[in-house]
Amino acid sequence: MQNQTLELEQVELDKIGNTNAEDKADWGGMLPFFLVHVVCLSTFWVGVSWAAFGACLVMLFLRMFALTAGYHRYFSHRTYKTSRAFQFLLALIGTTSGQMGPLWWAAHHRHHHLHADTQEDVHPPTLKGFWWSHMGWVLCKKYYMNYDERSIRDFGRYPELRWLNENALLMPFLLGTVLFIFGQWLEVSAPTLHTNGIQMAVWGFFVSTVFLYHLTFCVNSLAHTVGSRRFETSDTSRNSFLLGLITMGEGWHNNHHRYPSSERQGFHWWEIDLTHYLLKALSWVGVVRELRNPPREINTKSR
Repeated sequence: MQNQTLELEQVELDKIGNTNAEDKADWGGMLPFFLVHVVCLSTFWVGVSWAAFGACLVMLFLRMFALTAGYHRYFSHRTYKTSRAFQFLLALIGTTSGQMGPLWWAAHHRHHHLHADTQEDVHPPTLKGFWWSHMGWVLCKKYYMNYDERSIRDFGRYPELRWLNENALLMPFLLGTVLFIFGQWLEVSAPTLHTNGIQMAVWGFFVSTVFLYHLTFCVNSLAHTVGSRRFETSDTSRNSFLLGLITMGEGWHNNHHRYPSSERQGFHWWEIDLTHYLLKALSWVGVVRELRNPPREINTKSR
């Protein structure tokens, strides 16, 4: 009996050891992630133009919206309904962000909500540290190579979404190529803009992608460590006005964890939620429909 107990204890220790090993960063596999950051240094050589800077802002805005409205509020939480065509468009633009495919992203996020800030959570800052929650988990092969397909069966039935998910690394490359070609065309057709292919690709793709990475990652890290808590949720989620501004509404994270099914994350009029405003406008022209709001009585139960 004692030998069996010792064997069981050893098995548990082996599991812990394997888990720790699996949680180590895969530096070689994540080389493209670091190269995207390094290429941004070339801005000192390629310079900047209003055209390239404008492309940077447009690419940042479009892809942030695809992540907040698409990957998060639609694919992860199904907080509104839309057509199959617009569903695909959100997924396509989101995939160009370099944050894997919609099925991978939504599956991990659903897992996060089921186990927020516990040992089962993928990125709990209070248990595994700020930098792990911000970007460490993304560098881990255990997570970026796998996701639970069972948790995303509702969208996994669409072949076009599965294709995007399987070719997620191709989409950012294609976007960078398109921006390069666009810059080359502007150099010839509109020389007064003082731009070119390399400059357009660096600013329109690489710089905007790095900003997009870290704005998104802030929701996993800062939104669980900085800000106020209106609701006594079982996790450490917090509300932050600044994060709400720069992440198009995702910074109202305590609100979101209190009622994840709500499309609107800024529950009060002063809680600026740009993604909600845009989705509301799209609902007026029939692109999206049945936007879900939090119950009216929910704010009466806040602290």
